[in-house]
Amino acid sequence: MYFRMIRNDILKSKAITFTTMIFVAAASMLVSLAAILVVNLSGALDTLMTKAETPHFMQMHSGDINTARLKSFAEQNDNVEEYQVVEFLGIDGAQIILGENSLADSVQDNGFSLQNDKFDFLLDLNGNIINNVSDGELYVPVTYMKDNTVRVGDKAVINGKEFTVEGFLRDSTMNSSLSASKRFLVSSNDFAELKDLGSIEYLIEFRLKDFSEIGEFETAYASAGLESNGPTVTYTLFKMMNAISDGMMIAVILLVSALVVAIAFMCIRFTLLAKIEDDYREIGVMKAIGMRISDIKRIYLAKYAAIAAIGSVLGYILSVMFQGFLLENIRLFMGESENSSYANVLGIIGILLVFLAIIAYVNSVLKRFRKISAAEAIRFGTSQEKTAGAKRFSLVRNRLFSTNVFLGIKDVLARKKLYATMLVVLIISAFIIIVPQNLYNTISSKNFIQYMGIGSYDLRIQTNLSDKTDEIERAIDSDSAVSKYAVMTTKTFKVKTGNGSEENIKVELGDHSAFPIEYSEGRAPARDEEIALSSINADEMGKKVGDATTLVIEGEEKNLTVTGIYSDVTNGGKTAKAVFTDNSANVMWTIVCVELSDKSLVDRKVAEYSDRFDFAKTSDIDEFVSQTLGSTISSVEIASYAAVAVALVITVLVTLLFMKMLVAKDRPSIAIMKALGFTNSDIKAQYVSRSVFVLIIGIILGTLLANTLGEVLAGVLISSFGASTFNFKVNPLTAYVLSPLMMILSVLIATMIGTSSAGLIKISENIKE
Repeated sequence: MYFRMIRNDILKSKAITFTTMIFVAAASMLVSLAAILVVNLSGALDTLMTKAETPHFMQMHSGDINTARLKSFAEQNDNVEEYQVVEFLGIDGAQIILGENSLADSVQDNGFSLQNDKFDFLLDLNGNIINNVSDGELYVPVTYMKDNTVRVGDKAVINGKEFTVEGFLRDSTMNSSLSASKRFLVSSNDFAELKDLGSIEYLIEFRLKDFSEIGEFETAYASAGLESNGPTVTYTLFKMMNAISDGMMIAVILLVSALVVAIAFMCIRFTLLAKIEDDYREIGVMKAIGMRISDIKRIYLAKYAAIAAIGSVLGYILSVMFQGFLLENIRLFMGESENSSYANVLGIIGILLVFLAIIAYVNSVLKRFRKISAAEAIRFGTSQEKTAGAKRFSLVRNRLFSTNVFLGIKDVLARKKLYATMLVVLIISAFIIIVPQNLYNTISSKNFIQYMGIGSYDLRIQTNLSDKTDEIERAIDSDSAVSKYAVMTTKTFKVKTGNGSEENIKVELGDHSAFPIEYSEGRAPARDEEIALSSINADEMGKKVGDATTLVIEGEEKNLTVTGIYSDVTNGGKTAKAVFTDNSANVMWTIVCVELSDKSLVDRKVAEYSDRFDFAKTSDIDEFVSQTLGSTISSVEIASYAAVAVALVITVLVTLLFMKMLVAKDRPSIAIMKALGFTNSDIKAQYVSRSVFVLIIGIILGTLLANTLGEVLAGVLISSFGASTFNFKVNPLTAYVLSPLMMILSVLIATMIGTSSAGLIKISENIKE
């Protein structure tokens, strides 16, 4: 019986049934996709780092190295399981040609290495350790495959020496674009030939028996006074850098899926209420002849259970179809996940939860059957609403709007509770459109460098050779095209911790007022006894603005006051800024920041300084940001476009359903208006006025919510890689013009279609006593 009733009901209301099914499918698909992507990302990342045996602690070091002292430290530390020193041969990008493309414009520190013997292995695209590299063969970082720089079989020329690209490699420590370095793999003979053509940097790596004691190990390493002229990176940071690009895309999908699920429930409420309105007299008859409420509910539950089941299955099929595209980047950079089978199971569980939640929700909505009066339902055929709240809104006093527009707005104000659901859906739709767009605009804007601990300027010239800094400064100072410049020198000092031990801290010295950055708290250091800390350093050291911290400078302790805390996603997010002078510590690197009087000269000056200072890396700051965050920006861009498409489809379908529900509910009043002389176009104009009025309120509230709660949610994402404070960079054209216009157009089209049946309502059939 139920099957026959469900079939007949579906055939009778095909459009509404199909639309409801689409919403269930969309919600199920997004929930399933989010589950599948999360499991695959975590699984692929764990597989990559397990196979590669990623170091728990890596200290990059430029300069002389005492391997005997390092070996002694490793042997005496009970927590060290394995230890090695890896040579990284840095070669200027201008000397590296891959296929037909030069790496002269690359902001990465491109270097050459041998395969390691103990851990930190370089893997091929099948996840296997690359062994037996032949002379003349070159394995290239997978990032250069992603951007189509080179292909397998292409020729590569390194400082005049020719290689053949044998394949691509995954590097668990340097895969991410957030990593400033990239490793190429060559044979031992080729490495020996190239050794005199570049500069050697050392990767001092440790695997620990107990990684939970990494903090104690870092303290012990710093206290031993071992080599530390370079960034320090731990296993946790390697994991975060590898996950951040796809992780942000997944986070956006999670946010959108949660909102779409909420909207799906509201739409089910729409369709269910519309169906109840259509069947109002029949429900009254069933109650009048003695049918129990539970039996009447079961009829509707059976239908929605069928719709939810078909929609859920369709959603899962769609998630399986789309997962390949979304997993493409994860598979390229990290390989297959060993948890892929669990991912599909978790996706099915997610869909099952959506299905059960829908059934429970439908059951709760159907409780309103208890409030339906059999006599009233049989007599009027529709529910009798009490309208209030718009008594002061009188047609006689109206001077602003046409009659139809006025009546449309008055109806919204009189039946606020009825329109509240549509308003919430439109607010969420505006939120879904604006937040991912704002996030994309923010991380792709030039101003985002302020979250990287970098000021706003045009050129960045970086060198590890301290004796060459004066040469660069003299050239910049005499260049008439330069309007302003600043020299920033990074050195490593010892800092006293709360328990009296010492740790290494990287401090950038220079004039921080020349190209200021944004501080989440406080201000930049201005005096010798002041220091600013990155948010991660401040958190780990337990410091706030106004607190004192002690540095060991030239063998003496110096107390400095913390004046500011800032965001930084470079060097592991663990940096500091100060203005004092020091001649004792070795220079890790020097960055000359340059602002040009004419921005059109940027490309020319990059080429000029690159040729002139072949010992330094000269970068256009826009290109630096693009290459550093390129993968992350691309992932968020894809998610933002998908969010816009989803939100617009939702807007159309919800408006369509709501208008159909309203027309069904308003049959008697529409018939009365027709009897009074209102034309079909008048009635349509009233419904359009209602939709647009609710939409305008929805867009305004959605935009406000996106720029407040949305900014907070986006800030949580950004803070995961070092940015403690966050403000949206809004593109007014897309956020305040194009997005609202797309929503308005969608609502207008849906309203016109949804109210088309109003013209078919007959006066004689719908006006009763």
